[in-house]
Amino acid sequence: MKWWQKHIAQHSHRVAQLNQLGFVWERLQPEWNLFMESLVYYSSMYGNVMVPSSFVIPHEDERWPKAIWGYPLGNVVYRVRFRNDFLLGENAVERKNQLDGLGFVFDVSEHNFLKFFRALRMYSKIESENNSRTSSLSPREHTTIRVPSKFVIPTGKEFGWPEDLWGYPLGAKCLAVRQKELYIKNHPDRKKALEEIGFRFSGNATLGWLDVVHAAAIYSQMHNRTLNVPFDFVVPAPPSSISADNVQIEDSWPWPERLWGLRLGQRLKDVRLKGAYLKGSDAHIRRAQLDALGFVWSPRRGRRKRALGGGNAGKELSE
Repeated sequence: MKWWQKHIAQHSHRVAQLNQLGFVWERLQPEWNLFMESLVYYSSMYGNVMVPSSFVIPHEDERWPKAIWGYPLGNVVYRVRFRNDFLLGENAVERKNQLDGLGFVFDVSEHNFLKFFRALRMYSKIESENNSRTSSLSPREHTTIRVPSKFVIPTGKEFGWPEDLWGYPLGAKCLAVRQKELYIKNHPDRKKALEEIGFRFSGNATLGWLDVVHAAAIYSQMHNRTLNVPFDFVVPAPPSSISADNVQIEDSWPWPERLWGLRLGQRLKDVRLKGAYLKGSDAHIRRAQLDALGFVWSPRRGRRKRALGGGNAGKELSE
């Protein structure tokens, strides 16, 4: 500023010459002020301050103040995140609070993970509400989040999603988390958090097959190594009287709790008619597993004798 006072401020003709050249006087303000002004304008235009590192404020764009034309905002944001530019010294706390007030993201990885996590929980909530109305899924199946790989969060308030998630490719993100460890690599805490809300890392198809073959093995063992399951068979939970009065009997119940409510008959019917689970590199292995369990690929029609077990466990009507 001393140089300014000595060579410019006290010489009006020099000021006039600079004005004729189109000199931007506002650019003389401290760098922090330029940065904050740029961020505020960026936020008003884009709704956030997730500035790409290559972003430079364009010249000759009247939407931006002339003082910040050409300002390398993306590069400065990068330096704030990774070098703490402007955030050292006596003004550090005040400046950080200013950035927080604008929604500045210091940890992009954590921000992206939390967005994914929030979208998953919202998906689970919406699907659970829809399925409760239609009763298309058992209570067991509500506990697992299964997002189709091509699912994109729909746009529009009528779908019940927060506006900042509209257009989010949730299915593709789930696939990337499973296959490329997106967001979770070197972050066991994030992986644990996902597991706790019902996200499964084995994938929808693999997860479904493991449940089916486990339940099929139990059914086969209970029926003399024959796997001829009625299409309306659902893996039963213990009768409520057993649960309330005799814990020992409940513990000896042949079906694990995680399989209760699994529509095994329908799943195996899909195997016969649609080739469900029998596509891809594991198809021959899964066929061999079913054959080993005595799977009946072409069941006879007509009524069969009722099996022991009570409830759905003994419901033995053919397709």
